[in-house]
Amino acid sequence: MAFRTKLFGITYDFKDVKEVLAKANEQKSGDEAAGVAAKSVAERIAAKTVLAEIPMWVLRAEPVVPYEDDEITRAIDDGLDLVAYEKIKNKTAGEMRAWILDEKTTSEDIAAISKGLTGEMAAAVAKLCSSLDLIVGGKKMPCVVHNVCTMGLPGRMGARLQPNHPTDDLDAIRAEIYDGLAFGIGDQVIGINPAIDQVENLMKMYDMMWDIKQKWNIPASNCILGHVTTQMECLKKGAKVGQVFQSIAGTQAALESFGVEVGMLDEANELAKKFCYSEGPNYMYFETGEGTELSAYANNDADQLTLEARKHALARRYSPIGVNSVVGFIGPEYLYNSDEIMRAGIEDHFCGKLLGIPLGLDNCYTNHVRADQNTNEFLMVLDAVAGCNYHMGVSMGDDVMLSYQCASYHDTASLWSAMGTRPAPEWEKWAEELGLLKNGKLTDKAGDPSFFLKR
Repeated sequence: MAFRTKLFGITYDFKDVKEVLAKANEQKSGDEAAGVAAKSVAERIAAKTVLAEIPMWVLRAEPVVPYEDDEITRAIDDGLDLVAYEKIKNKTAGEMRAWILDEKTTSEDIAAISKGLTGEMAAAVAKLCSSLDLIVGGKKMPCVVHNVCTMGLPGRMGARLQPNHPTDDLDAIRAEIYDGLAFGIGDQVIGINPAIDQVENLMKMYDMMWDIKQKWNIPASNCILGHVTTQMECLKKGAKVGQVFQSIAGTQAALESFGVEVGMLDEANELAKKFCYSEGPNYMYFETGEGTELSAYANNDADQLTLEARKHALARRYSPIGVNSVVGFIGPEYLYNSDEIMRAGIEDHFCGKLLGIPLGLDNCYTNHVRADQNTNEFLMVLDAVAGCNYHMGVSMGDDVMLSYQCASYHDTASLWSAMGTRPAPEWEKWAEELGLLKNGKLTDKAGDPSFFLKR
């Protein structure tokens, strides 16, 4: 198949699918650093023109990392729902975009084919979408999951409560948890990034979170974002674990740089099903972010968005409770400014939902990026309109452990007010019984963490 087009008297010839995908991507500093980006707007448009005519079966046949060389490619391809794949294999990327956006196409129609798509297919469609297309399309793709609370229901928007501390001080973490609970957030998960990734340290934090859950009868799930092997050891020792976490990548080489392989994730998922205290059936929590593979020198000359979508397709193997795109965390080497961060956020959400996973967003940036808190708030609104499952919340919007800027606890409540959305039903019932919420809005008692110190 020739990957060629002529625009304004100039012929653009692309050597393979991987090059078409990369050059059809919107401008990203990471793709430019990797040498895979279009060299001009005209070349980008030419690549999009070619991409629009590529059938889904070609995108499956030519993954950006060959099947025989990469276990992630194999895990994705071997796990395809072939009945679903047969329904869409002859559609071009352009036809898939039009079909998704067609008002006659329902959420159920899209869900029926999502497990027949690879990451390359989802990324191809996203690259042909305007930002509004990504929002409209994302809104049509709800993904409802359950761990302790039911997440992703229409009209609901959850939050991960992230109470990090640079020395894992338990009293400080407890105070941050109470701060978040006072604002009514935490239905997705109370998730700590540990400074010290050791079994003994994690066991103490699990005990502390379980104590809070029991004392206040909270319908909360917990997670400590240590390495998956550390969490597995804690599970075996009887720790009260709600969700099991791991950062993942879109190539085998990048995943191995985390000290992880697919078989290890398989084992963790089985242990979670057996030992987690939560009801399930969704237990695994993954984090992703555009640029991971390039930072590990393992991008295989593929672009950031395509590799991000491959992570989503890998995550689908485990029916996760949440997949979190930490969209602006890595830095300006990969997403240079507010425009690139916001585009990446709604791309990631669209691809994840198209592949059938519960995508959430960590709307964030590091202090050396050309972005500010307005970037976070603008992106929160965009992905909330698009129907993302949850957002992140950090005390004061400043993560003092990971040294990056995020949404604050009260930002979620502001979005509930602006969007007319609410937390998960189980969580809302608990918060209303406690007097922190009423009719989906914060009460006068809310926002004061000392509420939790009075008994």
